[in-house]
Amino acid sequence: MKKIFSLLSIFLFAITSYAQKGARLVVRGDDMGYSHSGNIALLKCYKEGFQTSIEIIVPSPWFPEAVKMLKENPAADVGVHLAITSEWDNVKWRPLTDCASLKDEDGYFHPMIYPNKNYPKRSVIENNWQLADIEKEFRAQIEMALKKLPRISHLSSHMGCAGITEEVKALTRKLAKEYKIPVDPEPKIDKYVSYDGPRKTSEEKVKSFISMLNKLESGKTYIFVDHPGLDDAELKAVSHIGYENVAEDRQGVTDLFTSEKVKAAIKEKGIQLISYKDLAGK
Repeated sequence: MKKIFSLLSIFLFAITSYAQKGARLVVRGDDMGYSHSGNIALLKCYKEGFQTSIEIIVPSPWFPEAVKMLKENPAADVGVHLAITSEWDNVKWRPLTDCASLKDEDGYFHPMIYPNKNYPKRSVIENNWQLADIEKEFRAQIEMALKKLPRISHLSSHMGCAGITEEVKALTRKLAKEYKIPVDPEPKIDKYVSYDGPRKTSEEKVKSFISMLNKLESGKTYIFVDHPGLDDAELKAVSHIGYENVAEDRQGVTDLFTSEKVKAAIKEKGIQLISYKDLAGK
């Protein structure tokens, strides 16, 4: 009996060790819907690269195309990227609801969440936002997403809008429970990670991403977030003050997320690529 118990212990230990081998990593691509170029890049990174989850902005101008693309790729993991800002200077979007405290003088969302010297008095925080308006708008975005893409696996927030106060955090958790959609970072993750080093060029992004991979700990779960795009005429016209190189920067993310060198590093290090629906056990 003692021998059997000993063998069983060794067997269970081996199973546990194997299950924990290597880190688990969610690679999230944000902002589907803000541009045609962004939509193309996000799908490219999912189909040809190692991106595992896509965040969609429901009130954005290219949302209908994003829905069509995602329906054509039914295995892609999709999250609702709750949004109450419209940050770009040359392309804007409006709320789905009549939420007066979240609109600027032209009826668009304000460009920023927090005060920004380049956009004085044009942030949500500076414009007497109302919790009731945020709830109304969040509900509308969740319901529209579920109507068009019933497989939505999680909620996240654009520019951190769901975490501006404890009240808004609690509201988001309430809605997640009501609609039975986990809210980021639930289910639990161990840590958000970013580039470990410079990230200006595609080459720097690749090198700094691999450096980050080297620091991931076996058995832990991480999330990496960035914004794929294309260096084309459309994205060259998309910017806000302080972030003028959008096309170049986001092409670099696409290059990173499809890099054969990074794919090889992920495989070599035994890192398990997962999505939000994997975290939720769906």
